Amino acid sequence: MDISSRLEVWQQLAENCGLITVQQGLQQVWTLLLLCLICRLCFRLGGVSTLKHVVSVLAGMYSLFLFFELQMLWVLLFSALCYFVLLLTQHSSTRGIFLSAVILVYLLVGELHLIDMVTWHKIRGSQMVVAMKAISLAFDLDRAAVAGLPSPAEFLGYVLFVGTVVFGPWISFSSYKNAIEGRELSWMWLWSSSISLLKSQLCLLVSTCIAPYLFPLFIPIYGNTVTDKWLRAYENAVSFHFSNYFVGHLSEGTSMLAGAGFTEEKEHIRWDLSVVKPLSVEMPRSMVLVVTSWNIPMSRWLKTYVFKNAMKLGTFPAILVTYTASAILHGLSFHLGAVLLSLGFITYVEHVLRKRLASIFSACVLSRPCNSGCSHKHKKGFWVVVLNLVFSFLAIFHLTYLGSMFDPGVDEREVEEGYAAIHTIQRWSDLSWASHWVVFGCWVFYRLIQ
Repeated sequence: MDISSRLEVWQQLAENCGLITVQQGLQQVWTLLLLCLICRLCFRLGGVSTLKHVVSVLAGMYSLFLFFELQMLWVLLFSALCYFVLLLTQHSSTRGIFLSAVILVYLLVGELHLIDMVTWHKIRGSQMVVAMKAISLAFDLDRAAVAGLPSPAEFLGYVLFVGTVVFGPWISFSSYKNAIEGRELSWMWLWSSSISLLKSQLCLLVSTCIAPYLFPLFIPIYGNTVTDKWLRAYENAVSFHFSNYFVGHLSEGTSMLAGAGFTEEKEHIRWDLSVVKPLSVEMPRSMVLVVTSWNIPMSRWLKTYVFKNAMKLGTFPAILVTYTASAILHGLSFHLGAVLLSLGFITYVEHVLRKRLASIFSACVLSRPCNSGCSHKHKKGFWVVVLNLVFSFLAIFHLTYLGSMFDPGVDEREVEEGYAAIHTIQRWSDLSWASHWVVFGCWVFYRLIQ
């Protein structure tokens, strides 16, 4: 394809895809942004805290209605169930475990399709946010990090907080309490919110109008039958990645616009909520950092409330418990469960292998970058950089393989109901199960040098 033809296709994409995508994206979220702004102004006006909680509840309910209509009743029912359980166990010291078990049963019942499948998948994101908030609050009550059981208005204001109830992210109860205190309006607050919202629209454009046509329209790379499969897999993976960045940056914007997502140092307030780090995923040092950068608040939640509680079982079982919990929260669809459990094995093998290599060679080749005062002799030598690059390319290889099943071209109803198991098996079979074989080979190598 010559330059003139390529420019013509780009122009058609911009007109027929780009403009429509931006327009539809803004149409879907502008009312939610307005609700977030109204809540922020109401919190700033002051008044009785109970009234602020009621405002948060009403705004959250209306935003749920805008996106889910009467299906929002399932989210409200779930929220009421969580509070009822906390009320029944308010004198117990194991509220976190008990509520987690109740939520597990509730989610499993929903996944058994006792609720309409399309409806369940549609509200899954909001239910996940409510579940994470309720469980974190229960464990914080057990640890006395929260003084006492919140009132019904306070609890519902937290779990239905308008800035997070639709797109997330998870925020702690203390972050919500800080939000309703109504910090001073500032240009930095408005700037940070606007930048996150702009990033979200750019990511939506990439996911919808660029990634599906990446090769050879934007990057002129051609291949044979085998390489074409991997190029298409990479396109699917990048499209899926940027759809996640879209939601992540959008959730940053809505949260900050509603008054959450800041840190306070003395009298200086920084609006610095970060949900995703695209560069750490697209140009990764390791799969471990990919996982933590994919959804930073959720990674923090899983580490604090799942992994640390499961560590008594041992490191590897704790990792499996953590990824299983993540799979249940995301929904028991085969493709998500397969990806998340595969990630558990990949990150564990990568971590122990790089830890062993770092010990043998006394080099900074761990999954996470070493601090400046580490005891390794070799920090930035040529071969150290090369070895880290090898693991970086290996991470991109795994991401391409795992993301290959998220095909933007499949039937919309299939996406809403969850990909069938045969879809996942077929995608990975087309790629010869390469990632799983590589992980197995890395594990065998690790056992040989242990």
